[in-house]
Amino acid sequence: ELPWWRRWVFSTDHKVIGIQYMITSLLVALFGFGLMVVMRWQLSFPGKPVPVIGPLLSAVFGSNMAPGGVMTPNLYNSFGAIHGTMMIFMAMVPALFAGFGNFIVPLQLGAPDMAFPRLNMASYWTFLVGVVIMLASFLVPGGAAKSGWTSYVPLADIADTGMGFEPILNGQTLWLIGMAFNITGSLLGSINIIATIIQLRAPGLHWMRLPVFVWSELVTAFLLLLAFPPLESAAIMQLMDRLFGTSFFSPDGLIIGGRHWPVSGGGSALLWQHLFWFLGHPEVYVQILPTMGIVGEVIANNTRKPLWSYKVFVYSMLAIGFLSMIVWAHHMYMTGMGQSITTFFQIFTTVISIPSVLLGTVLLLSLWGGSIRLPTAMLFALAWLPMFGIGGLTGLPLGWTASDLVLHDTYYVIGHFHYMMAPASIMGLFAGLYYWFPKATGRMMNEFWGKVHFWFTIIFFNGVFFPMLIQGFAGVHRRWYDGGANWQMAQNVLWLNQVMSFSAWILALGQIPFIINFFWSIWRGKKVTSDNPWQGNTLEWAAPTPPGHGNFTHPMTVYRGPYEYSVPGAPRDYLPQWEPEERKVADPKLSLV
Repeated sequence: ELPWWRRWVFSTDHKVIGIQYMITSLLVALFGFGLMVVMRWQLSFPGKPVPVIGPLLSAVFGSNMAPGGVMTPNLYNSFGAIHGTMMIFMAMVPALFAGFGNFIVPLQLGAPDMAFPRLNMASYWTFLVGVVIMLASFLVPGGAAKSGWTSYVPLADIADTGMGFEPILNGQTLWLIGMAFNITGSLLGSINIIATIIQLRAPGLHWMRLPVFVWSELVTAFLLLLAFPPLESAAIMQLMDRLFGTSFFSPDGLIIGGRHWPVSGGGSALLWQHLFWFLGHPEVYVQILPTMGIVGEVIANNTRKPLWSYKVFVYSMLAIGFLSMIVWAHHMYMTGMGQSITTFFQIFTTVISIPSVLLGTVLLLSLWGGSIRLPTAMLFALAWLPMFGIGGLTGLPLGWTASDLVLHDTYYVIGHFHYMMAPASIMGLFAGLYYWFPKATGRMMNEFWGKVHFWFTIIFFNGVFFPMLIQGFAGVHRRWYDGGANWQMAQNVLWLNQVMSFSAWILALGQIPFIINFFWSIWRGKKVTSDNPWQGNTLEWAAPTPPGHGNFTHPMTVYRGPYEYSVPGAPRDYLPQWEPEERKVADPKLSLV
């Protein structure tokens, strides 16, 4: 028996590490969401003190950042940069990839643990160090980073420098250090996931018998492994620009405050954009691919029939993973890269929509003729479909140069981006939480409050993000901290700022039932009466509930695919992967199982 601190703090058990990732990521998401809630007040009521927490802002960040509780441009920029950074890199991706991946993947493989348990522990603690550094950056002179979640140079090279700033203890430098730790943790986790899936599958679990969630984690892990190192290298180079006077990204002739910047010059600001977006676009799919696997699992289980085409689903995810690596520069059409290059990226940006449509088609056709159950997990999985559809369709005009020239840097980009990264991703996150919660805890979440949570979330998510598309068509710029109040062309759509803000505040209130339901159910929820409460086929439902050390009471063997529901002639409407088939013997009165 391990001591408490070895079992729950410095644990090498993949299930505990998955829970650590999930709880940490949900807390980071709550913090990042809180930053957005405060930003929405500034956008709707620019120049007015923030109610309730205005004095707290002034006390924590100083009167120069929030005089009288009013957000200044610097504080708004800090909140915007950290909101984007933490929600993407330190909340959604760790929750969906590392949280679910650590807990579920070994169970679905029939494995006793991850391939490298100590490396697994190191990945979480490296990630946590990055989170702490990013949060601590609010407390240094000048506050947190202000150069956006993309940290574009040359602005980021010179931000928070000069009189009054420490060379290391400043917001932008700490952003780079925090990102380096976060990326390192992600790389360790991705290596572990790949090795586990390749090496630790149970006997009989061939590639085309893998659950689609395992496939989604495998593709995601390869994307992280290939795309994150260039960004980590870029972060280290930007750190050297800031601390040691190098000029990887500082161009010749840079004039700051009326004088030449004292560096050698010769760097390229566009190099940073290439390195950032080489990760930045696969990062979208790093976040959305695990939700595809989660939604596939939930829909197959709650329609009581196989996925319409398992192989099309799997090959679509593989195609999305490959194509996501060669479309990064559609974020850079405004840089004047030339017609030949833009044509290449336009073509493949359009082509990537084909496997995405095929994947959505598989899920839609899987509903046809199903005996559909509607627990809370299924509601969130069904809501994922239109959210993913809107996110994908609104991205097509941004993938074509002619329309991107008009829409670039407007609220249309924010609306499109958030439909993929917020409603779609979070619908998948909640579907997975409600679906696997009984396996992790041995208790059920309350279905009534789960449905209350669902309707608040789906309605007001759209209230936040759909008006952004309308404002984008009106040309409202994405970075105006007054929400466009001083721009004549925006006057007829300014009322939408209030619609979005009130939707965001009600959306925040709508998460209270989930938070209470989540923690109440851990200790007081209805106990499950079976290890397989959803009557599922995949191997995690063969493990004890909750799974103990080593996961399974005996070695697993797989006899069939993961979604053999409602098979004609079968005694039940599900055939678990671990149950052997009946074999007929010579005497028809006897059967051998």
